[in-house]
Amino acid sequence: MMAAFILVCSVVTLLQFFVWYCRSLIAASAKEALSPEVRDVTGIARAASGEDFTRVMQLLQLCPERPEDRGSIQAVGTYFGLLNFLRATLARMFPSMRAWTESERGSCAYFAAIALERRIAFSRGMLAQQMES
Repeated sequence: MMAAFILVCSVVTLLQFFVWYCRSLIAASAKEALSPEVRDVTGIARAASGEDFTRVMQLLQLCPERPEDRGSIQAVGTYFGLLNFLRATLARMFPSMRAWTESERGSCAYFAAIALERRIAFSRGMLAQQMES
């Protein structure tokens, strides 16, 4: 019984830190502005919505990976899945939670768009290096 209690407490604590980590990644990307080019490519006109996340992630997979952002993109993708789970379960009963999950899903999509912009810049840098050689 005590082992089960410790396991539950550990999982809850780990989940709490995971959510804080993902929200800090998202908050850092929220300070950056999207270029008009990335807005056109992603279809994000003003504010990103949760519906944009899948499309932006597909575009991300088309670009060469940057080694430094692989873990953060996977973490936010997992966080997005957790938000989808909350949206499908608890958010149906609590309208305020539904609004929060929608807002967070939109923030995840914006994070992915910023990551796409970074990858595009990385690809251009690699191309410029190859052209110089």
